[in-house]
Amino acid sequence: MHIQDLQAQSVVTSSSEAQGRLGPVAVVGSAAIAAAGGGGPRSAPLRVDAQRNLEHVLRAAREVFGELGYGAPMEDVARRARVGVGTVYRRFPSKDVLVRRIAEEETARLTDQARSALGQEDEPWSALSRFLRTSVASGAGRLLPPHVLRVGVDQDEPAAVPAGGEQRVPHQRQGVTQPGHQVVSPRPAAEEEPDDDAGASELLEVVGRLVDRARESGELRGDVTVADVLLVIATAAPALPDPAHQAAASARLLDILLEGLRSRPV
Repeated sequence: MHIQDLQAQSVVTSSSEAQGRLGPVAVVGSAAIAAAGGGGPRSAPLRVDAQRNLEHVLRAAREVFGELGYGAPMEDVARRARVGVGTVYRRFPSKDVLVRRIAEEETARLTDQARSALGQEDEPWSALSRFLRTSVASGAGRLLPPHVLRVGVDQDEPAAVPAGGEQRVPHQRQGVTQPGHQVVSPRPAAEEEPDDDAGASELLEVVGRLVDRARESGELRGDVTVADVLLVIATAAPALPDPAHQAAASARLLDILLEGLRSRPV
């Protein structure tokens, strides 16, 4: 008998023995797995799905927190992302982790916008105005981390927290508060968010240069601080159903705020 015949007989015998032990379905299934390139799980599509879910969650978190503040529940984020809340928690084990991720990204975006305004505008007022218009249009100012908004805050004043929320945003010296906030007692110092965050410090430094230049040129009121500028970009017009009306209202509000920042001849 030839070698080829011996090999064929061996294959047939092995298949018959396997069929006897496992049944025909198991043998066919094994052959199909082998033909597909192995029996291991195919993880690549899962990685793609996970990345897509992460992008949906981050986009939804920016929208929800931008509209409702950082007090919005994780369920709202999951609903906007069209995923289960368990999917959100698998990527972000707590709400604080998700809030920190969004706040860090938006702080970095605002820093880039401020630096771009410094580099592209020679006139101090034009640079400050450009930064304010760009940041308001992007909506990043409404997602600033709470401890950044504490710049220039009187420590003796109570803090404000979105109704039913966890993140605390203080009253500004100017007495402006966001709608839907209730006054609560300030937390102990040990619970404060860290003020030495590198990203926040960089933002304050770059915006401070914009403010200093505009003030030194005489175009910005002498009493305007970095905190005032951050307050402007964190202020939004009420949500309107018509996008064109919303854009017009936002632009009008910013024009009014900008006029309030400018110095007036004595």
